[in-house]
Amino acid sequence: MESNSGQPEGDSPIGLDLVAPEVYAPMLRRLALAATGIGVGAALLAATVASWPVALAIGLVVGAPTVGYALASRRRRMWLTGTTIHAQRILSARQIEVAAANGVELLVFPGRLSRIVLRVTTGPDTQIIPLAMYTDAGSGRELHLLGLRKLADALAASQLAAAVAVSAVLVQQLRAEARDAGLGERPLYRAVQLARGKDLVSPIVLSDREVAELT
Repeated sequence: MESNSGQPEGDSPIGLDLVAPEVYAPMLRRLALAATGIGVGAALLAATVASWPVALAIGLVVGAPTVGYALASRRRRMWLTGTTIHAQRILSARQIEVAAANGVELLVFPGRLSRIVLRVTTGPDTQIIPLAMYTDAGSGRELHLLGLRKLADALAASQLAAAVAVSAVLVQQLRAEARDAGLGERPLYRAVQLARGKDLVSPIVLSDREVAELT
């Protein structure tokens, strides 16, 4: 079982990315370079039968989308400062105050690679925070310990009963990960198993009763 290590504790922001950007940055860099090479190659090939402006346009059409995707993906990240979640997206940034949330839910996306996420709603804004993903074979990746603890603390600061209940689930997950417990003892994995048992393919929102049973 893999777990992202997060960032040092203190005043520094705590990363909430299930896979740290530093892990896949080299892959994205190679992807951008490969796409650039393919675009240049396509332009040179097209130049043998068309004018240079047309060849350059073809090269951009072939290589630019992939290069743009790779560069934009490197900008996407999420972190927690105090009780505020910051989400950096491709062209914008968002802040969600967890302590002021008016909606907190656990969602499971069942499948061969099942994902469980936290959905926090504050006013008109909603943010999804990935918590774990598990394969049918029993492997996967879980949010690192520091991220779980700080996220649980932020949820516990809310006056919302659902937030406090999810905080308790994350605390139990934290303890299970800390002692390297088996999957069957980890609340997030049990939540995924519960969702898989419903034999549905659409995202499943766990009920208050189901969340309470995870602890």
